[in-house]
Order: sequence, then structure tokens, then C-alpha cells
Amino acid sequence: MDEELLTIGSFARRSWLSPKALRLYERQGLLLPAAVDEHNGYRWYRAEQLETARLIARLRRLEMPLATVAAIVAAGDPRTQAGLIGEYWSAQEHATAVRREIAAHLRSRLLDDREGLSMYEVKVRDVPEQTVLTEQRHVKAQDLPAWIDEATGRLLKAAAGHGDGVVGPCFIVYHGEVNEDSDGPVEICLPVNPTGPVDSAVRVEPAHREAYTRIIKAQVGYPQILSAFDAVGQWVAGQGLPVSTSPREVYFADFGAAGPDDEVCDIAFPLD
Repeated sequence: MDEELLTIGSFARRSWLSPKALRLYERQGLLLPAAVDEHNGYRWYRAEQLETARLIARLRRLEMPLATVAAIVAAGDPRTQAGLIGEYWSAQEHATAVRREIAAHLRSRLLDDREGLSMYEVKVRDVPEQTVLTEQRHVKAQDLPAWIDEATGRLLKAAAGHGDGVVGPCFIVYHGEVNEDSDGPVEICLPVNPTGPVDSAVRVEPAHREAYTRIIKAQVGYPQILSAFDAVGQWVAGQGLPVSTSPREVYFADFGAAGPDDEVCDIAFPLD
């Protein structure tokens, strides 16, 4: 046997990977042996594969998924690999920040932090009947922002050139809980006054009264926005008012052009 080749045991010790891990990475096509004995199935590796194996070992210590590890290994170029690692770690830090916010929100709710929710001023208003273009989908929290952007773009395109076009603020209706495990469904509605056929579903939103609170752009992100929903829900319950339909977010301002402290959205609960 070529003396440049290492047995799987020797390679495992020098690469900081177990033989079991090496067999897994072979099945995944991530790190293939240099040779396999056709008679006894023994695996052999080249010493030059140690650098790749050690990179894999370090990446796995970051709890990085195998698919991401494979993409980094396949990139080859150190600059590209470093960039991919940076992207992965930024995503992990963002996910940790979101979980931290959710934990803080849950602690506050469990401790019945009425003082924190009292910062939201709740009002009641009448909303007239509206004809709306609509798109609905089952979607979880992590995929919601992208879908909202895409669906809103489709609805705006469908509304163009029909009657007066868009005649009111876009609103997003939550027909069910949306989080990491539940997927709604969620419905995006765009008030229009169409005079002809449109390339989207159309329905009539009945006239109703609703309780609402107004929030700034900085408060819209998930999970911060949950506090506003809780504030309105708690106010409605405290007033003994029955909620008739699903809560919604009403976007009355240009979200993209707004600054962090600009008011952009109402959290509203329709009432009976």
C-alpha cells in the first residue's frame, strides 16, 4: 500500500474526527477516502486530506448543518469560504437575538407586565366596507417577511390599471397563529376599486368597528410586534368586547421610506 495513504484509524486521530464521523461524511459525499480495498472494505486517506478534515471538524463544532459545511468545503477559495462562514454566523447571531426577544416577551407576559403594555394607546374606530384584492397562504414566522414582500408586489401589479387602483392601506390578516411551528394562514388584502377583471382573488371586507394601536417601524419586527398584539388583545378583554374576526396589521405609510421612529402600522382587532 502507498505509504502516503493513512488508515481510517490513523486519519481519524490526526484529523480530530471519529471513524464513525468519517463514514458519515463519506456517505454524504463530503469527504471521500482516497482508496477503498475491494476485498475487505478498508478505507485509506491521503495526508493532504487532513486540512479539509480538520476544517470540517471545526465547522461542526459550530453546530453547522452538513449541507452548509459541504458548501464551504466545495467553495475551495479561502476568501469565499471565510465569507460563507461569516454569513452563517451572522444568521446564527440574528436567530439568537430573536430567541432572546421571544424569551423576554414570554417572561413579561408570564409576570403580567401591564406597565410594559400600557405604553400602547388603544383607540376604537369605524372601518367602511372595502373591496380587496387578496392572497392567502400558510406560512411560518421565518418565511413571513419574504412572502409578504412577494405577495404585496403581485397584488400591486394586479391592481395597476384597474379603476382607481389602490384606494386604501394594505392590511395583513392573521387567521391563525404564526410562529416557528404554526403557519396561520395569513391573508394580505389590498383595497381597490376595480372596474374590470383582475389577476387576483377579490372579496368584500365587511364594514366593522375595530380596536387598534399605532406603532413605529422599530416596533414592527418579530417578536417585538407581539407586545402590540398583546396590548390590544388585553385592552379588548378588559373592556369586555368580543372580537369578531382575526387580528390584522394595517400599513398606512411607505414602509421602505420610513425611519425607525416613524409611525407605519396599526395593530387592529375587529369587534362585534
